[in-house]
Amino acid sequence: MKLVWFRNDLRLADNPALRHACAGDEPVAALFIISPTQWRQHKMAPIRQRFMLAQVDELGRELAALGIPLHLLRVETFAEVPVALANLCHEQGVTQLYANQAVEIDEQRRDHAVSAALAEQAVSCHWLNGCCVLPPGRVLTGSGDMFKVFTPFSRAWLKALDEEGFVIHRAPARRGEPLLWQPLAERAWVDEALGELTVDPRWPVGEAEALRRLNIFLEQAVLDYGETRDFPAIAGTSVLSPYLAAGIISPRQCVAALQQRLGYRPQSKAQPGFVWLNELIWREFYRHLLVLIPTLSMNRPFKAETAALPWSWDPDAFAAWTEGRTGYPIVDAAMRCLNATGWMHNRLRMIVASFLTKDLHIHWRLGEDYFMSRLIDGDLAANNGGWQWAAGTGADAAPYFRVFNPTTQGQRFDPQGEFIRTWVTELADIPAAYVHQPHDWLRLKGRRDYPAPMVDHAVARVRAIEMFRSLEK
Repeated sequence: MKLVWFRNDLRLADNPALRHACAGDEPVAALFIISPTQWRQHKMAPIRQRFMLAQVDELGRELAALGIPLHLLRVETFAEVPVALANLCHEQGVTQLYANQAVEIDEQRRDHAVSAALAEQAVSCHWLNGCCVLPPGRVLTGSGDMFKVFTPFSRAWLKALDEEGFVIHRAPARRGEPLLWQPLAERAWVDEALGELTVDPRWPVGEAEALRRLNIFLEQAVLDYGETRDFPAIAGTSVLSPYLAAGIISPRQCVAALQQRLGYRPQSKAQPGFVWLNELIWREFYRHLLVLIPTLSMNRPFKAETAALPWSWDPDAFAAWTEGRTGYPIVDAAMRCLNATGWMHNRLRMIVASFLTKDLHIHWRLGEDYFMSRLIDGDLAANNGGWQWAAGTGADAAPYFRVFNPTTQGQRFDPQGEFIRTWVTELADIPAAYVHQPHDWLRLKGRRDYPAPMVDHAVARVRAIEMFRSLEK
């Protein structure tokens, strides 16, 4: 018996672990492990848990139609997984385990422990690359080190992809008579572990849905992506991040579909489609970094010297930021959108992260954790990479003296205040001319229903720069 262990790769198509397990005529079974305690320790957002489990339900039905049973195990923490998995392998007569590699340090340690435990039962483990187009460690400098700056990594990644190419593998063929699948909603222990399993209708699950979104984006928006991607009131992005984070669609499928749409693989900013491809390469960059620099998974900055920065841990200021009560409309709109929907536009992620770290001088770790606790697309590599970029502590971070001005960012990327009015309801009736600096207009109207700015940006900017300059002394 071969066993396929699904994790953040909840798909049939282009799944290396599933494809290799289904080679040959041996029986194949599948496994998904639910770890509620570990998920809470990793700050996994409830909306992401529900989305992931809804996809597990979909995956279970699809596997059953192929004659492949999907086993569900509830194992509270990663530390308990090796024994639980060894017991399952013994009960089911498993001789080979297949799984796609994890990039996070806790997950890697868990997998090493699983390999050791199963080796004692003569069960061989096969770990494959299913999370990246090119496996971590493939794109290195001439001296064999990981790139510390994105642009040369991007060039080397494109060159390596040209040399190696890649293949998209179809879902496996049916392997036996269709099986019955018991939906998760009918399993009391699943409901007890995670509560209500209803899914937000804004995020339907399924590989077909992910491909539908990808194709719509490629047909309607990819050619204008470079010009529209920064405007949150415009549908200019692919909105695929939850599907990539759960592995409902693979990055290889995205690159292949882009190539098919354009008829070529773009190589530079001068070519249409390159800006979006470069975003996929950013995703690869952060995942490669997480594997090759494990301390990034341990709350440590990429730039070691920045550990000495005198960050604030002010709980009241942090609460105002999380609740969208900063007095800066674009920041407040973004945070209220996150809290209501579990998703935030990428430009807004940069704005609110800069505000927390550079205006409030609060430690990026608090922001990173908060995002993970709310985001449907929460992914340690991308989330950590983005927060450290904004804070000036990470790989290829913006220079410390580059501090986003939340007012001008709002004026530039939400010029008419459409996004702001949608989420900051106190400002729904304010004229566009005042929406980014509403306080004088509100005073004239005798209104106090929107807070004054909690900090003076100009003063806070100077303080942020002084913090970093102090490291040079």
